[in-house]
Amino acid sequence: MRQEHTRPIMDKIKAILDERVMTTPPKSLLGKAITYALGQWSRVMVFLEDGRLRPDNNLAENAIRPFAVGRKNWLFAGSPAGAHASAIIYSLIETAKANGLNPYLYLLHVFTSLPQAKTNTEIRQLLPQNLTPQKIEELTVGNPASS
Repeated sequence: MRQEHTRPIMDKIKAILDERVMTTPPKSLLGKAITYALGQWSRVMVFLEDGRLRPDNNLAENAIRPFAVGRKNWLFAGSPAGAHASAIIYSLIETAKANGLNPYLYLLHVFTSLPQAKTNTEIRQLLPQNLTPQKIEELTVGNPASS
């Protein structure tokens, strides 16, 4: 469907960009935008070849929006190390959500299991993409903090 419906539209956009790059001053804002778009064109077109890819980054944009809206609050992280730690936690929470995990139960599992993890493999097994909602439920059942 992408080849049939989307490729002709993308080809028209590319033709317009190719035409306009010749008539737009390269140092103007529009000229810079056209040059940038043409420079990224091969990357943009990848979504036509692989149906698993989305033509936009809306999921990522929507995931980071709450943090972008509150970015002034992050000025009070206390230190660069505090800001780095916050970024890690936010990334884990959003990745857990993207993988269908309950963020609270996921973090409960991580904070309970991490002290026993001795190898890099054991630590990697705690990443959200390596767990399922069912596995998290099994691992947190009976834990007083999960009720």
